[in-house]
Amino acid sequence: MVPLIVMLPTLELLVFPFAATFEIKDARVAIVDKDRSSTSRELIHKISSSGYFKIKNYVCSYEQALEDIEESRVDMIIEIPQNFGKDISQGKRTAIQISADAVDGTKGSISSSYINAVLMDFGAQKAQQTAMQTHRTEAVEIPQITITPQYRYNALLDYKTYMVPGLIVIMLTLVGCVLTALNIVSEREQGTLEQINVSPVKKVYYLLGKLIPFWVIGIQILLISLLIAWLVYGIKPVGSVGLIILLSSIYMLVFSGFGLLISVSSNNMQRSMFVAFFFLIIYFLIGGLFTPISSMPQWAQWIAAFNPAAYFVEAIRLIVLKGSTLRDLSYHLIVLSLFAILFNGLTVLTYHKVR
Repeated sequence: MVPLIVMLPTLELLVFPFAATFEIKDARVAIVDKDRSSTSRELIHKISSSGYFKIKNYVCSYEQALEDIEESRVDMIIEIPQNFGKDISQGKRTAIQISADAVDGTKGSISSSYINAVLMDFGAQKAQQTAMQTHRTEAVEIPQITITPQYRYNALLDYKTYMVPGLIVIMLTLVGCVLTALNIVSEREQGTLEQINVSPVKKVYYLLGKLIPFWVIGIQILLISLLIAWLVYGIKPVGSVGLIILLSSIYMLVFSGFGLLISVSSNNMQRSMFVAFFFLIIYFLIGGLFTPISSMPQWAQWIAAFNPAAYFVEAIRLIVLKGSTLRDLSYHLIVLSLFAILFNGLTVLTYHKVR
């Protein structure tokens, strides 16, 4: 208990604020350069060297870049029009289209704001260069660059559309982990576990009896949550509801197994609750529920790779907002299944009927 009491506030206050940041870094960008001039190349270099964007692909058409967004390979498309360099040099108004993936509306909006700042700074630099080249001392009009943002999948940047699927994940996690974590250890405190230990019931059947009821409760909560999301917020999954139920069923097995593992490893309810609460904080803060994982430091992204909540959060948002199919989410399905096998397998190996 003493190490946990010390570690909990230490990790929460000293580590997680750096991971749960709303600053966007390394946003993945696809470039559609129709101008191919020295000015457009200079702009692309300025965007990539800003520290906030990472150029992932150069494509010839907007349609090709859109495929990268739909496959979640990039977060944003920057389309530079023809005659961009010529218009800039003549001080004419020109338009750059920014198409941001707004499944995460906060990330899309902040990234677009960063691009806006980069473009304004670029325009000011070009104006200064023009003044120096023409030996003019009077104020030079900044070239007019007009940004036309286009947000995909969440066009109005409605925060509820992004958060409601995340809240569903939180509820399923709490039901799967907390309730099962209190299950077996409560029988140990009450003394009824000794009667089970001397009974002919196999431990696998006993653990299944502890797991299945909460698994059923979790699925009921999922269905009620989807109904409320539709009736109250008007949020209907673009993809298959059946696929959401399938992934949620596996996810409930993951955290029900994790809760049972905590329960069979604890001597009292206080310790069981404290351990469950400790891990839930980590799962929630480094799971992409509130801030995108891609914007976290590299060490936090490595932790997130071992966080089952991170895979389920991404999967349910992709189904609700993008309409992703089973083929698109096969990797998430496999990873969650492996977590379910790991946690439930460890529970069976850890629990011993005869003590």
